[in-house]
Formats: sequence, structure tokens, C-alpha cells
Amino acid sequence: MTSSHAADRCTVPLRQVTIWDETQQRRVTFLTNLMHLAASTIAAIYKERWQIERLFKALKQHLKIMTFVGPSENAVQVQIWIALIAMLLLKFLQLKSTCPWSLSNLAALLRFNLLTYRDLWAWLDAPFERPVPRPVPIQGMLFAR
Repeated sequence: MTSSHAADRCTVPLRQVTIWDETQQRRVTFLTNLMHLAASTIAAIYKERWQIERLFKALKQHLKIMTFVGPSENAVQVQIWIALIAMLLLKFLQLKSTCPWSLSNLAALLRFNLLTYRDLWAWLDAPFERPVPRPVPIQGMLFAR
């Protein structure tokens, strides 16, 4: 980053941090402008950042969120909170089901069956079986006096 072109494009001083990733058995290099933090802290920040990126990728993939519905900070926060709650509910249903659901299949089939009446817990365990028809209640006749 010592060339004249790099100096023109980046006016703040940068620091190169290199760490050894034990799980991947490789060296990882970061560029940062945080001069006061230790290399291990920089690595931990980037590791957590990638966890957040994975969360947003899962939200976009499973819940089909491609754009935000409003430009305001409140609209974005509301949409993110709703997506997090929906993902939490999907994970809970996946955990409680005896059927080996993938998260994307569960989300897609729930979306497909959204307006049909079925017992959710029975459907989660046996999604491809026909539901047992519920008996139609016999309603008493009302008489006017």
C-alpha cells in the first residue's frame, strides 16, 4: 500500500494483521485501520463478522428477503426483527419435528401450506400423509319466537 495510486485512494493509515487459523490450518491476513487493538482482537472481530454475514445469508436464502420494504432505520430494524423471529420459529419447528427437515424445505412447504388447515404438529412429523378429516360439528338450529 505504498504506491502513489494506493495513497490517493486510501488516505487513512492501515495496518496488516496476519493470524494463524487453527481450524482451517492456514494463515489469514486482514487490513484494518484499528491501530489500538491486538491482532487476536482483530481476528475475533472478523470471525464474529462472518457469523453475522452467515446469518444474513440464511435469512435471505430461507425467508426470501431480497430488499428492505422501507428506507428508514425503523423500517429496516422492524423487518430484521421479524425475520429473526421467523427464523427462530422455523428452527424451533425443525427441532421439534421427528421428520428430518432441511430448513429450506421446511420454510418452502410451510409457505405452500400457509392457507390450509392442518394440525401443525401432525404435519411436521408426517408432511406427505393425507390429513384425517375432522368431523363436521352438528350445529343446533336457531328458532325465532
